[in-house]
Amino acid sequence: MKKLIKSLKWIDNNLVHFTVIFFIVAVSLLPKIPFKNIEYTYIKFRLDDFLPAFVGVIFLIQFLRRKITLNTKFLVIFCLYWLAVFLSFFVGAYIKNTIVVEGIGYLHSMRRIEYMFIFFIASSAITSERRFKQYMVIYLVVLGIVAAYGLGQRFFQFPSIQSMNPAYSDGRVLFLNKDDRINSTFGGHFDFAGYLTFSFPIIFGFYYGLKNRTFITIYFLSFIALLYTSMRSAFGAYILTVPLFFAVNKKFKMLAFILVTSAILTVLTGQMIKRFRDTLAVKTVYVNTQTSQTTIHQKNSPKDLPHGGPNIVLPFLPRDNSAIPVDPGQIQIVAIEQAQAELKQQGKKLNTAEIGKRADEISKFIKPQKSLLCDISCSVRLQVEWPRAIGAFLYNPLVGTGPSSITEATDNDIFRSFGEVGIIGSFFFFFILFSICRYVLKAKKFVKGDEKMIYSGFVFGVVALLLNAFYVDVFEASKVAYNFWMVAGFYVGVSHLIINDTKEHDKRRAQKSS
Repeated sequence: MKKLIKSLKWIDNNLVHFTVIFFIVAVSLLPKIPFKNIEYTYIKFRLDDFLPAFVGVIFLIQFLRRKITLNTKFLVIFCLYWLAVFLSFFVGAYIKNTIVVEGIGYLHSMRRIEYMFIFFIASSAITSERRFKQYMVIYLVVLGIVAAYGLGQRFFQFPSIQSMNPAYSDGRVLFLNKDDRINSTFGGHFDFAGYLTFSFPIIFGFYYGLKNRTFITIYFLSFIALLYTSMRSAFGAYILTVPLFFAVNKKFKMLAFILVTSAILTVLTGQMIKRFRDTLAVKTVYVNTQTSQTTIHQKNSPKDLPHGGPNIVLPFLPRDNSAIPVDPGQIQIVAIEQAQAELKQQGKKLNTAEIGKRADEISKFIKPQKSLLCDISCSVRLQVEWPRAIGAFLYNPLVGTGPSSITEATDNDIFRSFGEVGIIGSFFFFFILFSICRYVLKAKKFVKGDEKMIYSGFVFGVVALLLNAFYVDVFEASKVAYNFWMVAGFYVGVSHLIINDTKEHDKRRAQKSS
C-alpha cells in the first residue's frame, strides 16, 4: 500500500511533465480529424483542438494546488498583444462593421490565445536543462516519424486527411498519387512544410550539441519530405537559413555536405524543380482591343497548375502582333467565350445564332499577345489576397479591420497581421518574436562549446518561419502554431534557468570576494 501511495504521489508531482510529453507526441501525430461544423465557414472544430484545452486544465489544476510554478516571462507582452487583437475585434465588429459574422471574428480572436498559451505551460514545465533536452529530443523524434509517414503517403499509399479547402474539409481519407503533394498528419502541404522548415536548424543544433548521428537521419527524412510537399516558399526559407546557420557557426565542412546533398536530392526527386520551373511561363494572351478583356487559353491537367495574371510584357517578347502566329480557330473560341459572357451579363437568352453573330463581331478585335504569367498560386496572391489585406490595412492602419475580416486565408502572414490587427497588434506580435530570440541568444552566451548551436538553431528556425510567412499563413496554421509556441516555451524556460543560475553564481562569487 505504501508503494502504491508513493507511486501515486510521484505521478501527481510529475503530472504536468507527463502531460507535456503527451502533448508533444499527440499534437503532431494526431491527424486533423473534423467533428463539428462552424457556421458561415468551411473550417470545422477538430479533435486536435481539444489537446491544448486538456493540457491547460491539467496545468491549471496543478498550478492551483501549487504543484507547479507559472513562468511569467513575457506574460505582459503576450497580454498586450491579446488586448490589441480584441481591440481590433471590437472595432471591426461594433464600430467599423468590417467583421461580417461576429461569432467567427470572436473565434479567430480566441484562437490567438489558444495557440499561444501553450508557450507558458511549456516554459513552466522546464525545471532543468536535462528536462529541456528530453522534451526537445522527443519533439525531434516525433518530427522524424511525421516525416517518415509523409514519405509513406508518397510511396506506400499511407492515408491522408486534408482540411485545406472546402472540398476536403469534411475529413475524408485520401490516397495520394505520385503527382500529389504530401501533407503527412497535417491539414495541408503548406503547414507541413512550414513545420519542417522551422525544425531544420534545430535538428542541426542538437546534432552538434548532443553529438548524436540519429539527428542526421531525421534531417534526411525531413528534407526529402519537404521536397515532396513542393512548397517553394518553405524550400526557399530552407536554402536561405540552413547554409547561413552553418556559415555563422563556422561549420564549413557540414555546409558543403548539406549543399551538395540538398542539390542531389532536389534533382533526383524532381518535384521541387518542376514547381519552380512552372512558376513563370510565356503564354499567348488574347486581348480584346475594344474592351481590353483578356483570355488565356492553356491546356490544364492535374500535373500542372494553370497560369494567370498579372500580364508582364518583357522586352524580349514580341510586341508587334504581326510577329505572333494567329490561329483563327483559337480566336473564334475566345470570341465565342467572350460573347457568351457578354450576353449572359446583359440577361439575354443564349441561343446559338445570337452567340455566333456576336462572336463574329468580337473576333475582329481579338489580338494575340505574348506575356509572362505566373501560376495560379502566385496570381491569386498578387491579384486578390494581398491587395485585399493591404486594402484592409489602409482602411484602418492602427487596428486593422479585425480578425476574420479578410476571410480564412491571405497566404502572407505579414500582410494578414497588418490587415487584421493593424500596426498596434502587429507591433506586439513581432516584438514577442524578437524578444524571445534576443532572450535565447542572451542565454547562449553562458553555454559552452557546440551546445551554443542548440540555441542559435532556434533563432534560425524562427527566421525560417518568418521567411515562409511571406507566402503562407504559417502562424495561423494550428499544428504549426502549437509546435512553434511549445518549442519557443521550452527555449525560454531553459534560457530563464541558465540566465538566473549565472546571476546567482556571479552573486555568490561577488559575496565571497567581498
